[in-house]
Amino acid sequence: MNSNYRIAIVDDDQHIRNLVEVYLQKESYQTIGMESAEEAWELWKTHPPDLWVLDIMLPGMDGYELCRRIRNEAEVPIIMISAKDTEVDKILGLELGSDDYLVKPFSPRELVARIKRQLQRWYKYNQPEDVVPDPAVHLSRIEIGELQLIPEERRVFWQGEEVDMTSKEFAMLKVFIEQPNRAFTRSDLLTLVWGDDYFGSDRAVDHLIKRIRKKIDHLPIESVWGHGYRMRMERSVHEDETRPSN
Repeated sequence: MNSNYRIAIVDDDQHIRNLVEVYLQKESYQTIGMESAEEAWELWKTHPPDLWVLDIMLPGMDGYELCRRIRNEAEVPIIMISAKDTEVDKILGLELGSDDYLVKPFSPRELVARIKRQLQRWYKYNQPEDVVPDPAVHLSRIEIGELQLIPEERRVFWQGEEVDMTSKEFAMLKVFIEQPNRAFTRSDLLTLVWGDDYFGSDRAVDHLIKRIRKKIDHLPIESVWGHGYRMRMERSVHEDETRPSN
């Protein structure tokens, strides 16, 4: 499976890039090394990799901005590496959407282990469905107010209009819509959306909620002070005879 994955290493230190590439290629991963975020952003637009290893301190655009841009478009795994080891720096990286944060100097073997873990999680939650949809089959439709989810098709509608959602955004909405009015802790949401082996900061939950709210105005997700979040509305489940039009 490893030979199918392309990993991009973005670091202006050529020694680090080469070292990381050597270790990854020993594990049969395909690699591409770049020294600037601008070069990496062009790669994202033309031939995006399966996982990013991003240094924070880069010439020109920094790793934080590149992470933010990528995360606004997809849930591809991102691991940040940096000599910055303060809690604030780690939290900022996680809030911007990185999946992991490793402080320099680091063991290349540890980085490889973390890359494997992220790709295993990514494969688990994003492997394609084998079932071909049959238009004659009724689909379940879960509604809460003006929000509608069709789980079989992983589609989201708000006020009748389809909204593009990443895999984690969809998973978060599904958690809320299936248990309306329940107050979830951040720890609950980390486990339900990221998996029970995720060890990053719970600030990742806040960042994901912020992204969802940005895509859907007036979504009834409430902050529960000192606890977490809940979606306040009544829930209903229907069977559709036709698929919603785009």
